[in-house]
Amino acid sequence: MFTVLYKWRIYPGFEQQFIDSWSEITAWYRENTGSLGSRLHRGSDGLWYGYAQWLSVDARSAAFRDRPAHPAREKMAEAIEESFDEIQFEVAADYLILPKS
Repeated sequence: MFTVLYKWRIYPGFEQQFIDSWSEITAWYRENTGSLGSRLHRGSDGLWYGYAQWLSVDARSAAFRDRPAHPAREKMAEAIEESFDEIQFEVAADYLILPKS
């Protein structure tokens, strides 16, 4: 499994637009590529953190290479004041428990 961590500063008042766009984009990747989904968090430092999981680096590369233009991507970009470099992880140990829906 392969995970990517993202970090942003969001313009005040654009938080819900950012959440909605992130959610829409994640749904598209889950339905159309090898994405295992994502989580989005607002940190106590006021920054936003998201991470997405993929089966492999190759699955993510293919999904990003072949992605069509998506209107939510523009809405998400509008909400971002500052983007920080992404960090890529390989899982070394996984103890998360997913709640039953």
